[in-house]
Amino acid sequence: GGIYYNQYTFGGLFLLITVLGLWEFYSLLEKGGYKPLKIFGTLVGAVVFVANYVFAYQNALGEKLPFILIMLTIPLAFLFFFFELFKTNEYPFTNISFSLSGIIYIAFPFAMLNYIVMYSNDFSTDIYHSEILISYFFLLWANDTGAYFAGNFFGKHKLFERISPKKTWEGSVGGFVLSLVMAGVISKLVPTISLYDWLVIAAIIVVFGTLGDLVESFFKRGLGIKDSGNILPGHGGVLDRFDSLLLSIPFVFVYLKIFT
Repeated sequence: GGIYYNQYTFGGLFLLITVLGLWEFYSLLEKGGYKPLKIFGTLVGAVVFVANYVFAYQNALGEKLPFILIMLTIPLAFLFFFFELFKTNEYPFTNISFSLSGIIYIAFPFAMLNYIVMYSNDFSTDIYHSEILISYFFLLWANDTGAYFAGNFFGKHKLFERISPKKTWEGSVGGFVLSLVMAGVISKLVPTISLYDWLVIAAIIVVFGTLGDLVESFFKRGLGIKDSGNILPGHGGVLDRFDSLLLSIPFVFVYLKIFT
């Protein structure tokens, strides 16, 4: 509903998700014995999202903002080094690395969503395209659903047993096939992107969404935990719910901006 209503509810929703995701990420690291700059890191992530939201929105309106707005966020990344000077942690650069990892892993991908849903073109007077992001989620869900059922019925060959024992190659193929079918349906409902492009986007989501799921499982396994949190009953934490989205966004973003 937040995505569908307008660009403001979208912005508020994903700003909240960005903040919750970063807080959860840093909290998990604290449980693992690390000491990331939790409050400052979460604040920087929120600033990165808001700056890109404003930049994308104004550009979509035709009011070209100078790129300096985005450049102003760059020094924030280097403040992590200075803040760590005033702390007495045993491994300062480990903490700096983990703090910056949260920005790269969570804030940057969500910030890229602003450019995926807000743009102007010759085919529509609208600047906000909720149908693109909603379709994105349907492709993700098709991949998850196809992988689940194909894996349950036909799964024999492990995909990456060391990290996720339940995932199989057969499940991945099932997710890929159902995502392609979903892309075909979406191309009829959202014709602003061609069938070919939707099929390519579906393939990107399957590959990098699956890898994103594995990366988050790898992260949790390294910390010895099952779920990233319990904020979403039945789903776990924010990272559990958006792991496939996070690491597929950069690749879909680049494809959309270069090839469509």
